[in-house]
Amino acid sequence: MKKVVLSLAIAGLYCAPVLAQTQQQSAVAPETARIAPVALTLSAAVERAMRLHPEIRAAISEAAAQAGAVKQAGVLPNPELEVLREGTDDRNRSSTVQLNIPLELGGKRSARMRAAEREQQVAQLDVNAVRARIRGETSAAFYEVVAALERSRVAGELAAIAGQATGAAGKRVLAGKVSPVEETRANVAQAGVHIEVVQAKRELDRAKGRLAALVGEDPRRLEIVSPGAVELPRLVPLPDLLSQLERAPGVLRARAAVEHRQAVVDVERARRMPDVTVAVGSKREEGHRQTVLGLSVPLPLFDRNQGSLLESLRRTDKARDELDAEASRLRAELYDAHARLSAALEEVALISTDVLPGAESAYRAASRGFELGKFSFLEVLDAQRTLFQSKNQYLLAVAESYRASADIDRLIGTITPAPATTSGQEQ
Repeated sequence: MKKVVLSLAIAGLYCAPVLAQTQQQSAVAPETARIAPVALTLSAAVERAMRLHPEIRAAISEAAAQAGAVKQAGVLPNPELEVLREGTDDRNRSSTVQLNIPLELGGKRSARMRAAEREQQVAQLDVNAVRARIRGETSAAFYEVVAALERSRVAGELAAIAGQATGAAGKRVLAGKVSPVEETRANVAQAGVHIEVVQAKRELDRAKGRLAALVGEDPRRLEIVSPGAVELPRLVPLPDLLSQLERAPGVLRARAAVEHRQAVVDVERARRMPDVTVAVGSKREEGHRQTVLGLSVPLPLFDRNQGSLLESLRRTDKARDELDAEASRLRAELYDAHARLSAALEEVALISTDVLPGAESAYRAASRGFELGKFSFLEVLDAQRTLFQSKNQYLLAVAESYRASADIDRLIGTITPAPATTSGQEQ
C-alpha cells in the first residue's frame, strides 16, 4: 500500500508542472484572442464612430421620443361620463346620466401639432450637429495617431543614428584620436534620444486612447492603416466656406429653434380662446325620462393666458438672438480654423522644401566629417539635434493641419475635399 501511495505522489509531482503550464496557456489564450488587432482606415474609423458613439445614439433616441410627442399632440381630448343621483326616497329620487364632450376652439389642436413637429425637427437637427462634431473629432484623432506613429518612427531612426554615432565615438576614443569626453557626450546624446523615443511612444498611446474612445474599441487592438505618403487637407477658399455656413448644423438647429418658439406662440395665442363643453344626457325622475342638453363656456375675465403668451413671445426673441449669436460664433471659429489650416500648410511646405533637406544634408556631412576627423562631436550633436527638431516641427505642423481641417468639417457639417498628397520629404 505504501508503494502505491508513493508512486501516486511521484506521478503527481511530475504532472503538476504540466497541468500548471496547461492552465496558464488556457488563461493566456482568451487574453490573446481578446486583443486581436482591428485594422482601421479613416473611413472605417468614422463609420464605427457614427454607428457606436453613445452621444449619437442618445441624440437619435431623443429624436425618436419626439415622435411620440407629435402623436400625443394630435390626440383629441377625452369625453367625460357623469352620473348624478338625487334623493333617497323612491318618490322623489332622480338619476341623470350625461356625457360631457369638450370642443377645442381657436385651432388649438393644429397649433399644438405644429409646435410638436417643430420640436421634433430641432431634435433631428441636434442629431446632425452631434454627428458632424463626432465625425470631425474622429478624423482629427485618426490623423493624430498617424502623426504619432510617424513621430515614433522618426524617433526610432534617430535612436539608431545616435547609436551609430556613439559607436563611432567609442572607436575614435580607443584609437586615441579624441578625448573620452567625446564618448561621454555621445552617450548623453543617445540617452536624450531614448527619452524622445519614450515620449513618442507615450504620445502614441494617448492618441490611440482618444481614437479608441470615439470608435468604441480597446486601444490595444487598434492598428492604424496609415497612408504611404503624408496626406494634407486641401485648403478651400474662405468665401466658399462662409457660403456654406447657412447650411451648417448649428445654424440650422438655431433656425429650427426659432420656428419652434414661433409655433409655441401660436399655441399660447390659441389658448386665449375658451373651449366649449357640450353635455348630452338623460334624466329619469318619477318614472319619466327627460333629455338633458347643456353647454359650458368659461368666462375669460381674469385668466386670458396673457402671461404665457408674453413669456413665449420673449422666448422667441431670445431664440432669434441665439440664432444671430450662433451664426456670429461659427463665423469667428471658421475664420480661426481657416487661418490655422493655412498657416499649418505653409509651415509644412516651408519645412519640407527648405528646412528638412538642409538639416539632413548638414547631419550627413557632420557625421562623415566626424568619422574623418574634420569635425568635433559637438558639431555632430548640433546637426543631430537640428534634424530631430525639424522633423518634429514638421510632424506638429501636419497634426495641426489635421485638427484645423477637422474643426472646419465640424463647423460647416460637411466633408472637405479629398486630401492632397504633399510633395515634401518625410524621411
